[in-house]
Amino acid sequence: MIRRFSLAAAAFVMAAGAAHAGSIDGAWITASGETAVISGGTITLKTGKFAGKTIGTMKAAGDGKYAGTITDPQDDRTYSGSAKLSGATLELTGCAMSVFCKTQTWNKK
Repeated sequence: MIRRFSLAAAAFVMAAGAAHAGSIDGAWITASGETAVISGGTITLKTGKFAGKTIGTMKAAGDGKYAGTITDPQDDRTYSGSAKLSGATLELTGCAMSVFCKTQTWNKK
């Protein structure tokens, strides 16, 4: 009985750690040096010329990958977006018509 409980507790702790490790929530340094905060999948710029502007949304798609939208704050156009989390690095890609894509790498603050 105690052995089963210990195995179940260990599995729960490992699963919780894996789920937390894949979260993109937090503060990020953008490619242009501003700070962006991701909270609940919403991406908001916190510093720079466009501070306070929401520039995207992302939802988990599994295996450290995310899908959603990205808005260019300069021209206020929204594109289909994706993100891939790898440790303290987030690679964001925005695409117009699924053909013309631009990728930026952000680092965890």
